[in-house]
Amino acid sequence: MRLRTLAPVVLALVAGVLAIAACGEDDPRTLTVITHDSFNLSDELMRQFEEENDVTVRLLPKGDAGAMLTSLILTRRNPEGDLAFGVDNSFLSRALLEGVFEEYESPLLARVPSNLRPASSFVTPVDYGYVNFNYDIGWFEANGVEPPETLEDMLKPEYRGLVVVSNPASSSPGLAFLMATIEYFGEDQYLNWWRGMRENGLVVVDGWSTAYYTNFTRAGGGQPIVLSYATSPAFEQIFADPPQDEAPTANILPRLGVFRQVEYAGILAGTRNRELAEKFIDFLLSVPVQEDIPGQMAVYPVNQDAAVPDAFTRFSQVDVEVAEMTPERIADGRQRWIDEWTREVLR
Repeated sequence: MRLRTLAPVVLALVAGVLAIAACGEDDPRTLTVITHDSFNLSDELMRQFEEENDVTVRLLPKGDAGAMLTSLILTRRNPEGDLAFGVDNSFLSRALLEGVFEEYESPLLARVPSNLRPASSFVTPVDYGYVNFNYDIGWFEANGVEPPETLEDMLKPEYRGLVVVSNPASSSPGLAFLMATIEYFGEDQYLNWWRGMRENGLVVVDGWSTAYYTNFTRAGGGQPIVLSYATSPAFEQIFADPPQDEAPTANILPRLGVFRQVEYAGILAGTRNRELAEKFIDFLLSVPVQEDIPGQMAVYPVNQDAAVPDAFTRFSQVDVEVAEMTPERIADGRQRWIDEWTREVLR
């Protein structure tokens, strides 16, 4: 009697579950992309990807690149997303050592110059830029001070308290520039420059966004020299309001005082959306997206078929020898350099 009573209820429940499942087939899937806070693409392109692949893309920002990588490592056994964008060559060796990513080789890598491709197939290059100092042209003109041309110049009294950098322990441009100083001065001398800068009123903040949008004089802050990117002057000109013909900022580009930074995307180990994650990486390398990247994130596209804005050529040309390091050297020295820097600059 009891079984007969329950049977209709069970059948009704099963039918309901099947109906829900059938409806779910029409629901868009979700692809979660973990990013740093500066990631941005045009809404039109994102919608196009979603429509073409019947998917909803969920972006999950995790702070600066260093903070993002720490989060990826802490959650690697239970990843919060399907792929990540924004690990760069200064942090790459750590990500690979921790086993954060799965291997994937996009067919569009054939359009990426070999010097931008990592030796590993666990990540895919998406963009690159040059980390260096920018200065506020208007501030220097108004105060009758000549901007510095070299790193040594910044040690002079007239630049006391005028320089802001981001912490290399928490910021990828901060770490990239730390490594540039090692290439510039040599590993046995670079800390002397940092000690001198500390004594000359160097300002240190946690991340690039704070340095550029809070401390930089262009944003109302107190430092007219900011650690940023060579493309920042072009970006300032492109988005100037009201429009202007010239960039309001300029670059300081001493030989080896500039670090080339490459940003990568990678499929997270353990993703349940492997096929969609592969498609999103191919999407990031496609020409429409690559041509969108400069105007959205102020960096260069890696696909050699993609064009860049004229302002990049006018205001952001880098024609000096830049600092670079092998992943092996970075892996061997990164934590030691950060510890040494922290001891000399922050303590």
